[in-house]
Amino acid sequence: MPYRLTKIYTRKGDEGYTTLGDKPVSKDDLLIEALGTIDELNSVIGLIISQKINDKNIETRLTKIQNDLFDLGGELHLPERITITPEKVAELEHALDTWNKTLPPLKEFLLPRGNPKSAAAHVARTVCRRAERCMVRLHRQVTLNNPVMLCYLNRLSDLLFVIARMLARESEEQELLWDHSK
Repeated sequence: MPYRLTKIYTRKGDEGYTTLGDKPVSKDDLLIEALGTIDELNSVIGLIISQKINDKNIETRLTKIQNDLFDLGGELHLPERITITPEKVAELEHALDTWNKTLPPLKEFLLPRGNPKSAAAHVARTVCRRAERCMVRLHRQVTLNNPVMLCYLNRLSDLLFVIARMLARESEEQELLWDHSK
């Protein structure tokens, strides 16, 4: 495989445009916003992984998700290349169902905090929700070839919430519930 990034800067973006394929696109285009938010999500997931997760199943799943997010970005760039499938959504649902069974049920909202790993997972969850909102706006503007991508991001944000709870428990962190009386 030839090197893809032989030169890191090109100066072509200095005027507010980037290139997708051979076509210049404004950096404030909704597609570029969605791609950037997915990249941001992938980076925050990398931050979680970098903090030494005790449960290797979580680390393995998060690494797989990082690869899926690159696939999702590629699919946005080349919509005829379907990579985010219903099977990938089912994998997230299986992990969600399995891991959520190990957690105490919630009767109130949680304050997004905990140890650094848990707090980073909450940040990833909120970035994922923003990516989902970008994708919904993009889908309304130009119909996505594969709306399963929306399902994937929706399930992923739920999974990141469960992972945040699991990571808080690694350090026996007490979950702090929303006190709506204050």
